[in-house]
Amino acid sequence: MPYSVSNANTNLREIISRNDAARQIIAGFSADMPTLSEVWRHLQAALADTLVLVTEVTKLSDELKETRHDLANLLAAIRATLAAHSDGEAEPLWYIRDELAAQGALGPTPRRRA
Repeated sequence: MPYSVSNANTNLREIISRNDAARQIIAGFSADMPTLSEVWRHLQAALADTLVLVTEVTKLSDELKETRHDLANLLAAIRATLAAHSDGEAEPLWYIRDELAAQGALGPTPRRRA
C-alpha cells in the first residue's frame, strides 16, 4: 500500500479532563499544605504545559489533515492528466495546472513569446 493514513488513538478531550482533575487535586493539596507551595507551583506549571501541547497537537493535526487533502487532490489531478494524455487530449496538463492554481501553488504564469 503506497499511501496510508494512520489514525491517532489519542483522546485529547480525555487528556484535558484528567488535566483539570489533577489541577483541582493540586489546588486542594496546596490549600492543606501551604509549606509545599513551591512544589505545587512546579506541578501546576507542568500541567499548564500539557494544555499548551494539546493546543499544538490539535493545530498540527488540522494542518496534517489539510495537507493530506491537498495531496489527494494533486494525485487525482496527476491521474487525470495521465488518462487525458492516454486519450490524446490536446491539453492533458490542464488538470495539474488547475489543481496547482486551486492550491495557490502555481505562481505567475510565464508569457509565451510570439
